[in-house]
Amino acid sequence: MILLTILIVATLVFIMLALVFQPLRKKSIYGKHVVVIGGSSGIGKSVAMLAAREGANVTIIARNIDRLEEAKQEIQKHVVNADQQIISKLSVDVVDYESLDNNINQIEDQVGPIYMMVNCAGMAICGKTEDLTLQEIKQLIDVNFLGSIYSVKSILPRLKERKDGIVVLTGSQASLMGIYGLSVYSGCKFAVRGLAEAVHMEAKPYNISVTLALPPDTDTPGFANENKNKPEETRIISEAGGLANPDDVAKRLLDDALVGKFFSYYGFESSILTSLCVGMTPALRPIEVIVQTVILGPLRLLGCYYVTTFHQVVQNCYNDRKNRELEVDTQKIQ
Repeated sequence: MILLTILIVATLVFIMLALVFQPLRKKSIYGKHVVVIGGSSGIGKSVAMLAAREGANVTIIARNIDRLEEAKQEIQKHVVNADQQIISKLSVDVVDYESLDNNINQIEDQVGPIYMMVNCAGMAICGKTEDLTLQEIKQLIDVNFLGSIYSVKSILPRLKERKDGIVVLTGSQASLMGIYGLSVYSGCKFAVRGLAEAVHMEAKPYNISVTLALPPDTDTPGFANENKNKPEETRIISEAGGLANPDDVAKRLLDDALVGKFFSYYGFESSILTSLCVGMTPALRPIEVIVQTVILGPLRLLGCYYVTTFHQVVQNCYNDRKNRELEVDTQKIQ
């Protein structure tokens, strides 16, 4: 494993050098209209603040009225000129298409044509598949998948008409790998990846780029809520990737979207997983294809190591529970 790790690190260094010598052109959002769905907290709020610093007019959409207003005030502090508009749309539910589309119409009338849409709305409910209620399953599908479809359905035709724009959908590391305790969530995020790939193909002739953000575990209110019912197996597996800062993840997301990258990821583990699961996703430059071709074989070995480790975690937790149950039964008999 040491030699394999050295090889992978050396390859990543090569990638970084290649990117340095082949810089990508970054689009400007100065004076343009950026809509952030799920912009009242977490990564979405951080993206909105960064967009304000770039001189964009920013609209944030979410359901919680109090958090929206608080976020609006925070974002307002980051504007760089007096003409920027920072607005919030109250109580817009991304799973209500008619309401979302009507509000998008109002936003464009008030602020101007949308140039960039970032959908950060999402949620996770942890638990074994059989333990999730039907209501929880529906909620996960509605927010994570249908919310993504509805936002694209509403905004993409507008961008196509203007033949310019950027769409960002937020997946997860669980878009690339099924994880114990996140079966339905992971299924939704896999679906978001498929949506992003197809929309990228639909949008490219219209000069519209599509970016799929794949954030790791990030220190957000949503992550704190997710931890309340997280199984031990899920917690141990997730901790292997550490905990990212939302501002750092948001900066990477915005930078990647503005240069037209399809995948946006953050951190070493995320770069490994994303490279391993590149599949049929579009490449921005030939150098990416060359590097991926070279490293996919070694990465497969590393991926097998991680998967085996995760399965061992699940087996160990299972054995521990069985041993505790046996001890309890023994004590009852005595």
